[in-house]
Amino acid sequence: MTRQETSIQNSPIVDYKDYYKILGVEKTATTDQIKKAYRKLARQHHPDVNPNDPKAEQKFKEVNEANEVLSDEDKRRKYDQLGADYQRYQQGGGRRPGSGGFDWSQYSQQGSGAGGGQDPFGGTDFSDFFSSIFGGMGGGQRAGGQRAGAGQDYQAELELTLEDAFCGGPRTLTVNGKSLRISIKPGAEDGQTIRLREQGGPGRHGGPAGSLYITLRLQPDPRYTRTGDDLTMDVPVSLYKAVLGGEQVVETLSGPVKIKIKPDTASGTRLRLRGKGFPNYQSPGQVGDLYLRLTLTLPHNLTDQEKALFEQLAALRQE
Repeated sequence: MTRQETSIQNSPIVDYKDYYKILGVEKTATTDQIKKAYRKLARQHHPDVNPNDPKAEQKFKEVNEANEVLSDEDKRRKYDQLGADYQRYQQGGGRRPGSGGFDWSQYSQQGSGAGGGQDPFGGTDFSDFFSSIFGGMGGGQRAGGQRAGAGQDYQAELELTLEDAFCGGPRTLTVNGKSLRISIKPGAEDGQTIRLREQGGPGRHGGPAGSLYITLRLQPDPRYTRTGDDLTMDVPVSLYKAVLGGEQVVETLSGPVKIKIKPDTASGTRLRLRGKGFPNYQSPGQVGDLYLRLTLTLPHNLTDQEKALFEQLAALRQE
């Protein structure tokens, strides 16, 4: 048996892990895209969200491991080189690394046993694949073998009225006993999430704090129906004004507006007020429209004289 054959035979036999596939990103993904994918999957499979779920726990470990490699420039470069060589090996008819033709040992971290590392989220081991390539510990290791890790992300909700979302401005909320003052841009939508970096749980061993994700909850407003940046509201109009025409003041979120009602206006007529809708959250200065739906109101508790006048009108209309 040759020396080369002995080296291959003694190299660790581990299964290749596709970290890009685990995070659901392309190999050309940017650092921000990788970070975004990681945050989403970490929240989805976090043990606190999925208690007593072994599959979610395993997925959580895989996501953390993939992020550990792809978010580090040096580790990602080494991993990409390994992936290219391994792909050529597969195309050549190989079945698994470490067996007949793929020199796995050239990538292995010398002097590191497989399965001996700790992940950045505490206590659990990295996979044999990771440990073989990166020595089990990865980046961010501190003296004494303790490893820096990001803190836990927090979730919170903030209730807003429609006027609050329309105007924007500062708001105060308390999370885990800590009072935070944040600024809301005009045009916020229900369910929208705001991220505050390093306002979550404390990091471990000098690592960065987690993030705070604030979900905005808009309270329903009986006056308006919102569709994107447009608003619709019902405006009651008296029968007399609908028949004869006239002017009427309408209260909008941006202040009172005087509208003209044409004679013979039918119930359900819609009027459009440009630029009186909701501000666009992403494009400051861009505002939607307000649609007014005119609804006729009938007079009640008529006097005898008023009834007589209506009877005269009815008689005239029948001629």
